[in-house]
Amino acid sequence: MADKIQNAYESSKNIYDDVLTQGNIFSKLYIKLFWNGTNDNDIAQKVLSYIPNDFSGNLLDVPVGTAVFTEHKWIALKDAHITCLDYSMDMLKQAKKRFDGYTHIKCIQGDVSNLKMNDESYDIVVSMNGFHAFPDKKKAFQETWRVLKPGGTFIGCFYIRGKSKRTDWLVNHILSKKGWFTPPFQTEGELRNILKEMYKQIDLHIDGSMVYFCCTK
Repeated sequence: MADKIQNAYESSKNIYDDVLTQGNIFSKLYIKLFWNGTNDNDIAQKVLSYIPNDFSGNLLDVPVGTAVFTEHKWIALKDAHITCLDYSMDMLKQAKKRFDGYTHIKCIQGDVSNLKMNDESYDIVVSMNGFHAFPDKKKAFQETWRVLKPGGTFIGCFYIRGKSKRTDWLVNHILSKKGWFTPPFQTEGELRNILKEMYKQIDLHIDGSMVYFCCTK
């Protein structure tokens, strides 16, 4: 499974940013037809708005991907200590290029289901477009919670099933088979139950088949 995911993201590295940001007419049509027009750019800005512009603590970004959405925000947080982690070396190489020369940001390869970080070591954990790809989602929820400090925030966005038959078909019959997405996938209700068991406060929103949220430990 890990090799399948690695290969999937390597094969898509040249189109990944364009698809997410709707950088050309084909990606715009893809988003309109299969994702009901949900705009990843807008969701990314809502996710990042949860992070104060003067944040100066420890932040973990997992998975960082190519940092297409987070580049400018992370660079601007000059007093923060930011760790960007991804399982895919190809994604990580692109992120490293974006952050080259910024000493407050480090990029490392790793597995979200087995983080090599101490307990309660981060003030913020961010996970954008990651959980629908993680093979072991239960461990991913546990690990992101483990490394987060009490009172810290878990912020993210990802696909949830049950909101659009067309999107669910795409995910099950194409994206999962290609290795970009990995079942099982939560419904809104299932996700709310998971987060309520782990976090004191939850601010959760739905946009099409995408969910974005901010939770306080």
